[in-house]
Amino acid sequence: MWATNLKVIGVVLGTLLLYTVICNKIPQMQSEVPYKMPTIGPNTTPDQLAAAGEKVFNGVGGCAACHGLGTRAPNLLTDEKGTGQIGARCGKREPGKSCKQYLFESLDQPAAFVVPGYQPIMPRITKLVPVEQAWALVAYLESQGGTIDVSFTDIPAAGPAAPAAAAPAGFAGGSMDPKALIKEAGCRNCHMLDGEGQTMAPDLTHVGSRRDEASIHKKIVDPGSDVTKGFESFAGVMPKTFGTDMSKEQLDALAKFLAGKK
Repeated sequence: MWATNLKVIGVVLGTLLLYTVICNKIPQMQSEVPYKMPTIGPNTTPDQLAAAGEKVFNGVGGCAACHGLGTRAPNLLTDEKGTGQIGARCGKREPGKSCKQYLFESLDQPAAFVVPGYQPIMPRITKLVPVEQAWALVAYLESQGGTIDVSFTDIPAAGPAAPAAAAPAGFAGGSMDPKALIKEAGCRNCHMLDGEGQTMAPDLTHVGSRRDEASIHKKIVDPGSDVTKGFESFAGVMPKTFGTDMSKEQLDALAKFLAGKK
């Protein structure tokens, strides 16, 4: 009797131990806590803006994935090919544009001016972060070897005479068209799709032949979940915000569309 009970207890404990080991081996997905921008007002100092911008640069903006390496995009943290830090050279990039005008344009319309020697692969940052975070990022970049002149009045949402903002229409205006979602997300800035785009990331033309819909959905929501062989050096480039920017229905529509690309 006791021998039988001991065997049962041993089996139960062994099973629990086995599943404990297995569960600890499974990679756990951790969502980043959304960055809450400090309240911006007339008394917000340049240093406070720059500090907020540094968090955007190293966090939700995903800037560090490309900039600062001196390979995929211009170095924004130290000297760039003898032209100085970004805060010292930003006002010399485009004639007639001040430093902050050039930097904000780079975040809002990155294809308007592409630094010679680099590809137009940068996504539209103002589609990924609120405009006040983009301006804080400008302040941070100006602080890298230059003078911060971004102020409270530069930020539309904070300006004293700013009109009431209309309710956001959602990602791609709420469209369910996968092609509109792909355009809005800037997928072709890195991926090739049907003969258009860049080769910085895996070609999506036949992505459905190597990934199913669930795998594609997971990759969009959690781009760090796996890395395609041969693209290890580009890990961390894909924005992590699509899972919150797009609605569930949009994500499902995009994943289904791409899964059909055999």
